[in-house]
This record gives sequence, C-alpha cells and structure tokens, in this order.
Amino acid sequence: PRLVLLDEPSEGVAPVIVEQMADMIVELKKEGLSVLLSEQNVAFASAVSDRAYVLEKGQVKFAGTMAELDGDEAVRRQYLAL
Repeated sequence: PRLVLLDEPSEGVAPVIVEQMADMIVELKKEGLSVLLSEQNVAFASAVSDRAYVLEKGQVKFAGTMAELDGDEAVRRQYLAL
C-alpha cells in the first residue's frame, strides 16, 4: 500500500501502546508510506504528523504545518482546548 488511513487509533489504547504505535507510524513514513490520520489526541498527532487540518462541521478552520498549528494561539484555544 501507499496510503494508510487511521481513524482515532489512540482512542482507548494504553499509553505504552500509543507510543509504540507512534514509532510504527514514523517508520512507515520513513519508508515512503503516506498516512492520513483522524485524531483528537493532539500530542500523539503532533508526534507523527507533518501537517494538520482542523475541521468544524465539515469546514476547514485551519490548514498548515504542525509548527504553524502550535504557534496559532487562537486556533489552539478555540478548537484544541490548549
């Protein structure tokens, strides 16, 4: 495969398994695989993602790199409860 789709992979999973999963996703990316991830765990998503999209009611409210998301205080406060 060239693309892996993951829907909330960290939901209900023990923290040690989430860390292992993050390591596996990073390795898959290094091998050239694309990963599309839907995730509410911001720390997990940040560890494995290059880009982020914040959606609200089907509309894109933010699109950018993880660094841009980290630096956008308004988006973080309104949508990520950070």
